[in-house]
Amino acid sequence: MNIIFNKGKGFLDKKMPFVIYCKPNSDKLIGVFQKNDDLFEIDNFEETGFAFVSFDGKKKYLIPRNESDVYIETVNKIDYFIENEIDLDIDSNAKTTFENLVEKGINAIQNNQFDKVVLSRKETLKIDDFDFEKSFNKLIFNYRNTFKYCFYHPKIGFWTGATPEQFLQSSENTIKTVSFAGTQPYSQTEEYIWAEKEKQEQQFVTDFILTHLKAYSTKISFSEPYTFRAGSIVHIKTDIEAIINTKNDFRNIIEKLHPTPAVCGLPKDEAMRFIIANEEYDRTFYTGFLGELNIDFATFRNDKSDLFVNLRCMNIENNSANIYVGCGITKDSIPENEFVETVNKSKTMKKVL
Repeated sequence: MNIIFNKGKGFLDKKMPFVIYCKPNSDKLIGVFQKNDDLFEIDNFEETGFAFVSFDGKKKYLIPRNESDVYIETVNKIDYFIENEIDLDIDSNAKTTFENLVEKGINAIQNNQFDKVVLSRKETLKIDDFDFEKSFNKLIFNYRNTFKYCFYHPKIGFWTGATPEQFLQSSENTIKTVSFAGTQPYSQTEEYIWAEKEKQEQQFVTDFILTHLKAYSTKISFSEPYTFRAGSIVHIKTDIEAIINTKNDFRNIIEKLHPTPAVCGLPKDEAMRFIIANEEYDRTFYTGFLGELNIDFATFRNDKSDLFVNLRCMNIENNSANIYVGCGITKDSIPENEFVETVNKSKTMKKVL
């Protein structure tokens, strides 16, 4: 993997755009290195390259295939095992602020503003000498079934993460996606009891996706909800597949589904307005989506897309790491429990720093 990382470090020094990533359960490390520092925008999702899109969908950027060099290497086994537990300092101010935000969200639900809202917070850690190769290797070997990436553009910044959530995968007329919600710490006994609140939250997401896919699909199939492990935490997940009427519907489906109730809420527009008015920070690309758009960089087939929701991520600014964490709020949420959930989610990034 030395060639790709060495090239990445060189591009970082020269302030040139690139992305390095490894797909879930894959042994292929892919590097896409842009030949200039232009900022390319996505216009109609017919473009080809690596997409990087913000939470509100207003910033839609691309490292284009035809403006880039692509490198592929095989991931070799390196021992980057992370100890199970890390000590987490609880910031009492952050706890109070977030619990008050959750309380506000619950009140809005009780006042029938929406059924669900996903609320988040940003935690900033001071770091010395961030080594993206070392941290990225830790992501690869500890979060194998997630999408691991580091993305840099001088006009956007440096982002890295290990997201467990597929947004959309397409191959010709077949679309695959997932409904994702609920969080518990991973248990070695692997026995999980999901509360009604979490089951309901996940069902909201499933229903939302199925409703929107029906407008563009001839056939839809989906799995029963099941428990899915992503590193040190587990979630409820449903796999969904649809045959869409025409490939031209891909853009419409992206715009209807993003952001999903798993990262925004339901109804979407009301939940988004509440988030923007009350979170008191700009999510930018956290809970946006990213990945291969109309290209499989491993095979160079251009009838495929593989996009992921930007969760379990951070962006690096100077000597700080901004870590983003959130959770779904319904009428049955308990503010203190929701804060604990964000603390558990923050471990993914903290363990690699």
